[in-house]
Amino acid sequence: MIALSLAQVASIVGGRVDGDPGVVVRGPAFLDSRSVVEQGLFVAFAGERVDGHEYAARAVAGGAAAALVSRPVGVPAVVVADVQAALHALAAEVLRRVRRSNPALRVVAITGSQGKTSVKDLLAALLSDGGPTVATAGSFNNELGLPLTVLRLEEHTRHLVLEMGARGIGHIRELCRVAPPDVALVLNVGKAHLGEFGSVQNIAQAKGELVEALGPDGVAVLNADDPRVSAMSGRTSARVCTYGRHGSDVRVDAVELDDLARPAVVLVHGDGRRRVQLHLLGEHQAINAAAAVAGGLACGRPFDRLVDALETVETLSPWRMELHERADGLVVLNDAYNANPDSMRSALETLSAIGRRTGRRTVAVVGEMRELGDTSGVEHRAVGTLTAELGIDEVVVVGEGAREIVASARAASFYASVAEAAAAVRDNVRGTDVVLVKASRAAGLEQVAAVLEDRHRTDTEEGTA
Repeated sequence: MIALSLAQVASIVGGRVDGDPGVVVRGPAFLDSRSVVEQGLFVAFAGERVDGHEYAARAVAGGAAAALVSRPVGVPAVVVADVQAALHALAAEVLRRVRRSNPALRVVAITGSQGKTSVKDLLAALLSDGGPTVATAGSFNNELGLPLTVLRLEEHTRHLVLEMGARGIGHIRELCRVAPPDVALVLNVGKAHLGEFGSVQNIAQAKGELVEALGPDGVAVLNADDPRVSAMSGRTSARVCTYGRHGSDVRVDAVELDDLARPAVVLVHGDGRRRVQLHLLGEHQAINAAAAVAGGLACGRPFDRLVDALETVETLSPWRMELHERADGLVVLNDAYNANPDSMRSALETLSAIGRRTGRRTVAVVGEMRELGDTSGVEHRAVGTLTAELGIDEVVVVGEGAREIVASARAASFYASVAEAAAAVRDNVRGTDVVLVKASRAAGLEQVAAVLEDRHRTDTEEGTA
């Protein structure tokens, strides 16, 4: 973050200084007093369960410069009426100042019903080859996460890559007021958060707010394979760059999977044609790679440099199709961070592909897909049907919210708790199996993956106790 005194912060956000106005904030803003940012700004929210104001003193004692608060807390602070509004105002002003001093800065925003974090991770890796790059951590993509990411800007940052999520119409528009994009990627319109939006049409309306925020000098990067996304070209005055499998500026011309479902992709752009071996899992990563390349092109990076950089990307954010190979040979696919009908299909297809190519027994440990509204029962039964169609050998269903999967799966068992499921899976898999763990974040299935990945270490520790 660019250095600002508390007097300057107060002037920007319309607050008052409690303490020494000359105290200087040099580090980014942060929310968690357990992970203090040296010389940063602790942002205190009063929530239903936890009041951040009670931890402000701990944060400053731990090295933070000051706090942003709605009431005095006994340490250097800027006091405001609305902490979230102040955080947005501060982020927007910091971005404006960096743009003025560094006209080369490009703000890239990404939205979509699925794949946002994967494409964000890929694109950030590709752009970092061309200069200092700041990107959203994990999927910190909401009204709190986005301004915190913006406040990590420094004077010489070349690219700011922002993931933008939404749970209703108008949410992305508000995020774009904080960080107006130069390049906007819309990946797809699916069923994630359908229960909150009410319809897929509303989801499309909300996602399209991103391209509406572009100026005439901006670039809209659109998925040509998704009709609802390609139609967004009519909602912007910006230049449009497309990606996809057919008739697009960046085209996926061929995909081949290895034994662990890692795709080798042929990408075509203009006269350029390149084959790239990805280290990521799943055929869907081919389209994600094309999206990232298209985003890089929109930022002015050369096609060949972008493809070269793709081959160096080995990991994404945690719990997103992470591949773990245990000492005894067991393969664990940890995709426990989030789930919706489209991403569930992609993950199960990847599991099935590995099973077909290697002859391994396939085990799917699946839990609830949240925020599907009235369609929840139908969509969970569809998951069960899909596991049968794909020939998944064993399906382990976890939690009441996912129980409908059992009804349509070919070979399924049900466990009410994560602990019960973890114990059952641990005791019934072997080194020749491949196990997928997939659910919405709230289901907590990362605990199942952790048990599987750490089994040998845990057994050894227990044996020496």
